[in-house]
Amino acid sequence: MLRFHFFSFLMLAVAAVSAADRPNIVFVLADDMGHGDLGCTGCTDIATPNIDRIAAEGMRFTDFYSNAPVCTPTRCGFMLGRWQQRVGIEWAFGYTVEQMKKVNGEWVKVEDIHGLGMPLEEITLADRLKELGYVCGAFGKWHLGYEDPYNPVNRGFDEYFGELLGHADYYRHAYYDGTYALRDGLEPVKKEGYLTDLINERAAAFVKKHAGGDKPFFLYVPHLAVHAPFQPPDAPDTPMVTKENMLHGSRAIYKAMLERVDRGVGMILDELDRAGVADNTLVVFSSDNGGERWASNLPLFHHKATVWEGGIRVPCLMRWPAQLPAGKVTDLPAITMDLSATFVKVAGGELPQDKPFDGVNLMPLLLGQEQPVDRTFCWRIQRSNRLMKAVRHGKWKYVNDGNTMDLLFDLEQDIGERRNLNYTYPEITEQLKRRLADWEAEMDQSEKTILVR
Repeated sequence: MLRFHFFSFLMLAVAAVSAADRPNIVFVLADDMGHGDLGCTGCTDIATPNIDRIAAEGMRFTDFYSNAPVCTPTRCGFMLGRWQQRVGIEWAFGYTVEQMKKVNGEWVKVEDIHGLGMPLEEITLADRLKELGYVCGAFGKWHLGYEDPYNPVNRGFDEYFGELLGHADYYRHAYYDGTYALRDGLEPVKKEGYLTDLINERAAAFVKKHAGGDKPFFLYVPHLAVHAPFQPPDAPDTPMVTKENMLHGSRAIYKAMLERVDRGVGMILDELDRAGVADNTLVVFSSDNGGERWASNLPLFHHKATVWEGGIRVPCLMRWPAQLPAGKVTDLPAITMDLSATFVKVAGGELPQDKPFDGVNLMPLLLGQEQPVDRTFCWRIQRSNRLMKAVRHGKWKYVNDGNTMDLLFDLEQDIGERRNLNYTYPEITEQLKRRLADWEAEMDQSEKTILVR
């Protein structure tokens, strides 16, 4: 495609670097997983030995954030390496979305809930890694556009298998309105089986196929689990998802769903071991936002779809035996889009100059080659029926929950956001509000072709 030519200079940076010298990259992204639902984060009722192995053999972040409190915008931020607000995506595609597109200079409401996607003019992380010589595969929930032009195989990936929509039935692979979501590349495929199992099988097969080949690989595994509908594995007679029953479930079902994700992580790790490439493979596990209803976000407050810590602080585990120490816990604040910059840099590429990444390369910080500095992270929900905003800088966090009052928290002392310190440190509140206002002004003045809220 012509857009590859724009940054083909990246190939010069890796021309002398063999595939054996550059790491394979694996990113497994859970959906709506609770911060406290892994063994390595303190969970006692869900078994996640394979995910915990990543932490034991690598690093665990305590202060890692998702780009957004809901699915689509976080995935967009990861794919672009930038704040998703820059391209007009602030909410999840689906039946609750409010969306518009610009037509002849005017904003027009889009009635089709499956009608929009991540803007086609944007260069994705997969585009960049493919240009750097990587084989790129995505297996799972895409949620960045349903129509063919938005399909992963048209956004830089060599292979794709999964459901294009946000919460289709795990067994019937259709949305509650009947829209069929399962694709193998561009082709709709009728395939029996539980979606998480199908994703696990394809992801492990991708590793087996490409490990030890003449090109390094990038494997992206964005699971639908543990997102609604809450349907357990090994129960194909579970009723078809409807708008009414989508949120029915239990902690026991959630447990079974997450343990099946863990099984898939084990399958990937086993294939890396069998191929002898585990030492030079960067494996990352995280969630696209905080947990909801059946999840545990302890010790954080609140849940998905809020900008309280329970909605945006997520686990992140990172293993790269050839480079990273084992069993280390870091309190370095980081965010999903940092992974994009990190992946490009470890792949031997340079970060773009025309549309600079908002994320940073984490490797020099994790390896002690650079000293961390206080960064500013911002979030907002700006919908017709809800307004929430938050900003974190250093240990301080400011929250605006519906324009009710100014809320200020010291996250080092109060991770549960229970003690409002605005009355004690009003000057810090004002500093954070100015940072938030500056960020919003920058986001709002960026050129957009769609608005998704």
